[in-house]
Amino acid sequence: MDDRQANRPDGTAIRRRRAVIATASLAVGLSLASAITLAANGTALPGASIVDAALLSNEGDGDDWPSYGRTYSENHYSPLAEIDRSTVGRLKLAWSADLEAMQRSDAQPLEAGGVVYVASGLSVVQAFDAASGTRLWRFDPEVAAVAGEKMRPQWGIRGLALWKGKVIVATPDGRLIALDAKNGRKLWSTQTIPTDDESAITGAPRVGGGIVFIGFGGAERRAIRGAVQAFDAETGKFLWRFHTVPGDPAKGFENAAMEMAAKTWSGEWWKHGGGGTVWNAMTYDPELGRLYIGTGNGGPWDYRIRNPKGGDALFLASIVALDAKTGKYIWHYQQNPNEAWDYNSTMDIAMATLPIEGKPTKVLMQAPKNGFYFVLNRETGKLISAEKIGRVDWAIGYDLKTGRPIEAPNARYDTARILWPGTFGVHNWQPMAYSPKSRLTFIPSIKMADAYSSDPKSVKDWKSEPNAWNSGITWAPGASLRVPTEEFSSSLQAWNPVTQKRAWQVPNPGIINGGVLATGGELVFQGLLDGTLNAYDAANGKKLWSFQAGVSVLGAPISYRVGGRQYVTVMTGPPSGSAAAVLPQQAKFGWRYRDHPRRLLTFVLDGRGVLPPAPPPGPERPLASDALKPDPKLASVGEASFNKNCMTCHGIGAVASGAAPDLRASAIVLDGDAFAQVVKEGALLPAAMPKFAEIDDRELLALRHYVRREANGASAARNVNGM
Repeated sequence: MDDRQANRPDGTAIRRRRAVIATASLAVGLSLASAITLAANGTALPGASIVDAALLSNEGDGDDWPSYGRTYSENHYSPLAEIDRSTVGRLKLAWSADLEAMQRSDAQPLEAGGVVYVASGLSVVQAFDAASGTRLWRFDPEVAAVAGEKMRPQWGIRGLALWKGKVIVATPDGRLIALDAKNGRKLWSTQTIPTDDESAITGAPRVGGGIVFIGFGGAERRAIRGAVQAFDAETGKFLWRFHTVPGDPAKGFENAAMEMAAKTWSGEWWKHGGGGTVWNAMTYDPELGRLYIGTGNGGPWDYRIRNPKGGDALFLASIVALDAKTGKYIWHYQQNPNEAWDYNSTMDIAMATLPIEGKPTKVLMQAPKNGFYFVLNRETGKLISAEKIGRVDWAIGYDLKTGRPIEAPNARYDTARILWPGTFGVHNWQPMAYSPKSRLTFIPSIKMADAYSSDPKSVKDWKSEPNAWNSGITWAPGASLRVPTEEFSSSLQAWNPVTQKRAWQVPNPGIINGGVLATGGELVFQGLLDGTLNAYDAANGKKLWSFQAGVSVLGAPISYRVGGRQYVTVMTGPPSGSAAAVLPQQAKFGWRYRDHPRRLLTFVLDGRGVLPPAPPPGPERPLASDALKPDPKLASVGEASFNKNCMTCHGIGAVASGAAPDLRASAIVLDGDAFAQVVKEGALLPAAMPKFAEIDDRELLALRHYVRREANGASAARNVNGM
């Protein structure tokens, strides 16, 4: 919900808001009518026209950043070294560009041929001159007009793909769109997922061998079966699909891999969707002609519901190798058999050649949620090593002979317990970086826990509930089992994948911070929740440079060279995405949805750019008003509805961290008609606020009472105290 006027306890602001809601919706709609903005000078742009297999395989010159991980290796490493330990002190802002969209701005830009491409908000794509920051064109796919219920789980897009004159973007509603890199005009569009469920795309496409690969997410909210799909990069034509979990056996199996996987399930898993979505990690291997995918789970499922007799539940929480041309299964490695904690394997998968037992070995490296760092033989899928990189107590370690985890007692919460890590993992989707120069991996790391509990009665009587995180877990196991939030923290750590030992570690603020860039100048760049972009010495973690951006810096930086000069570009904006949005610990930094900018920042040695001013940070102040006195019983009903429908954007306890407005500070909540216009009727769909037509008047009232209870009570105190 948006709320841009000063809060007033009388009716003035409320009446104004009704007009503002209608006017804002009309204005946004009119702006969408002109979806493409062209460069004023009409200059031909080389840009993505140079992106082909040779460039995407080029580990050497670093002139461009044409793919999500720069090259096929997904290392997030640039060999450029003009900016190094001795020169980084001269790094200054070259230019900045406001991204306009109010939604997500933690994606990773791309650069090719002197043009920077970026997607923000609801997959709005923009192109900028890499040296000057001049905007060349803009394309808006108008997601809000077509997404429907797919607006609910969306958190925007994480990145783009470039290929032979095309910019390829996916939308939350499931379209895969190719744009002309010269002017942003649409070349083709393909619908990749059903339009009538809550599957949604948030990950960046990848291109290899003229094929675009894309997955999707959403299995935590409905009975969704995971898959990865392939499309022709020139035409958008569908090529193949590989499902990551089997369907109903009575309908037969698509291939031998699904028949094999079905033997590892029991019960009626297909009615629950299975999960296994490929919502982030995809790595194309041109040498072996393979695509490696990382699969999820779909929330911390209680295995007793959908796999009651046990079994590995393939291919959940796995890395799967496929033939890139055909989608045929080659091998898999499952990190968490019969997954029950949401320890996804959807974090980035990097490729390298490492000395293993004295022999150069082609490997895959991944730091998934479960807290271990994995090194696999990418030719065979065999586990080489796995060691803990953070606080982990669900498992003792991994048996290298079997490749299976050695689970700790009561890891599957037969009785309620606290488990480290929690569902956000030790490493979430924010990219790590591997430097072939230092042979270290740099990982944005998390330290947090969750309470897990299984209620046998709930398992027995469980029923699927649409539009909700409903996977059999009891999230509130009782006051005697308090999650130690005071121990939560984050860090940047350097990890040696050969020795499986930590080289260094530095503390970070908050819980969720930005992705990482490593460079040939022996530097590691990372943006932080406190609003700084920092450069660290890759050898020891010493901070060598810092820039205050005026808002959190949670995008992954990239580096490239234009006109003989090395540049660094990063996206900034208030925290967004589930992990960054829901935690009240993120809110204490004071980045406000309504007030703080979404920007693209670019740096160069001796740059002369000037950062536009931004409001000072500060926590949202709940609106003081007696216009709606919360009723305890109604508020309790509203709490359940809020946790189901609103929490992933508006925060735990209605304490927003910046991904959405803080409802405790909103006068719209005080007025039933205005609240219904926004929540039930979709007045702010163009601003990415989904509508919930199924919520009846009593539930709407209960939601308002809950928000006002939080505005007057515990969450207000928590917000002021920074907890």
